Amino acid sequence: MSQFYTKKLHAGSEFPKLPITLSNGQTTTLGKPRSGFDWQLVLVYRGKHCPLCTKYLNQLDSHIANLAAINVDVIAVSGDSQAQLTEHQLQLDVQFDIAYGLTLTQMKALGLYISDPRSEQETDHPFAEPGLFVINGEGNIQVVDISNNPFVRPELTALVNGLTWIRSPENNYPVRGMHR
Repeated sequence: MSQFYTKKLHAGSEFPKLPITLSNGQTTTLGKPRSGFDWQLVLVYRGKHCPLCTKYLNQLDSHIANLAAINVDVIAVSGDSQAQLTEHQLQLDVQFDIAYGLTLTQMKALGLYISDPRSEQETDHPFAEPGLFVINGEGNIQVVDISNNPFVRPELTALVNGLTWIRSPENNYPVRGMHR
């Protein structure tokens, strides 16, 4: 049974700071908001082989202005190679940063489910199943959603509306799900 053990990240825990490479070749750190933002939404997607990921990334782009208005930085990452990301970007119409090269060690550090490709036509490497993390100003996980398949992901309008409510000072909304 130990082969099935994974270490999941918990709400309220510190998000690991992981170095990643952006599509433009620059490096940045997951979990460290950029450009004056104080929160960060990290979206881990399966890779270019997943049409549901392409659709979700394109849908997320329509929410970027609302996320920026509540001071939330957005970054997406997969285990794809730079060449795979470059090819994938032809199908994407997004204004947020996308990174590539998430390693198996990093996937495990994020507590993600990891799958092997069904064939060489799908992809050429093990890949992370979807994960979404919202890291607050203290560097802790405010919202976490980890799935073992591409069919279950947070509905983006509800997520952005919820984050808007959480970020409003008069609501004083704490991290939820703290019992382990």
